[in-house]
Amino acid sequence: MLRMSLLTTLVLSLYQDAAHAQMSHHQHASEAACEEPTLRCATKVTPAFGPDGTLWLAWMAGGQVSVASSPDAGRSFSAPTQVTTKRLNLDWGPDARPKIVVDRKGGIALAFSIFRDEAFNGQVLYTRSADGGKSFAELKPITASNESQRFEALALDEDGTVFAAWLDKRNRVFAMEAGQKYEGAGLFFTSSSDGGTTYAEAKLAREGTCECCRLGLTFAAPGRPAVIFRNIFDGGVRDHAVMTFTDVATPGEIHRVSSDDWQINACPHHGPSLTVAPNGTYHVAWYTNGKAHKGLFYAHSRDEGRTFSPPMPLGAPGRNPTRPYVLEGAAGTVMVWKEFDGEKTSVQMMISRDDGESWSPPKTISSTTDSSDHPLLVSNGRQVYLSWMTKADGYRLTAIEDQP
Repeated sequence: MLRMSLLTTLVLSLYQDAAHAQMSHHQHASEAACEEPTLRCATKVTPAFGPDGTLWLAWMAGGQVSVASSPDAGRSFSAPTQVTTKRLNLDWGPDARPKIVVDRKGGIALAFSIFRDEAFNGQVLYTRSADGGKSFAELKPITASNESQRFEALALDEDGTVFAAWLDKRNRVFAMEAGQKYEGAGLFFTSSSDGGTTYAEAKLAREGTCECCRLGLTFAAPGRPAVIFRNIFDGGVRDHAVMTFTDVATPGEIHRVSSDDWQINACPHHGPSLTVAPNGTYHVAWYTNGKAHKGLFYAHSRDEGRTFSPPMPLGAPGRNPTRPYVLEGAAGTVMVWKEFDGEKTSVQMMISRDDGESWSPPKTISSTTDSSDHPLLVSNGRQVYLSWMTKADGYRLTAIEDQP
């Protein structure tokens, strides 16, 4: 039953995202022909800037996780450092990728998930480099639980605290023992006060979340993490919700982002994005296929996520817009997503300079005719960049220029 449900979920995901289905096909073919753990063989690449302006990349390739740094905004890279010592069954799901944060002391905290069995039960592993990425500590599980954990997210507070959240199925055991139905997963979290060397005991923030979509995680204010996730509301409706923590140990209430009314007993593998502006405005972007709304949408909140503006549709419906990402930068709020016109995949971008009230027209800022990773945004504090891995052209870091 579990295997059938998971297979149904994956088939549904691919059906809902035709462009990604093509991408997955190419990726698996690419992996078969490119087994080296090098950046050119990577299918998932995650960027992070250090406080000194150094760009760090963490990537998956050849069943291993590696990192490298660039002092010149992606024009050249250091020799890669292997985070893993052997080939692992890395989580290859559409929303899975390694996570990386770099603190003011040059310490690097990293986390990723692996599959532990053929039923797609996962485990989140973490490690840390204390020598500027030259070496990494032995991999350790982020929690002692042997139940499935996936879709980890990391965020770095200004005091160096590393906050981690993920989707966890440990409570399904207790539900099954009690003869109760268990839907989805639980949102679990922990934090590290020593830069990611050790983590506190994991705690439950919310039960009843969709089990297989990436989380959007950031700090809304010092000491106050904020996370966006696909929640399971009454009637099996899987719409997005935001939770802002009181502090790194205390979850807050959840607030619904939009009433999309997507009633579905499966998971779309298509998670949301969240960024918080210095003035406290929450900006969110997400995908839905509900009765009320279908496609990509954006909304903002000016009351710490309690209420949101009406959903604003994104992208050209005929070009299968997917994978939205939003980030607050020095020049305004930047939003990107992918579109597929039948021949090529393009990254579309819009910028808002008035805190989400109005947006520039969509503009193509990159494209490829082959498979590609999701488009991500990363900032060094002065400039926002598009981070995008493509099979045909390799890794690209593109500065987001100001629009007239």
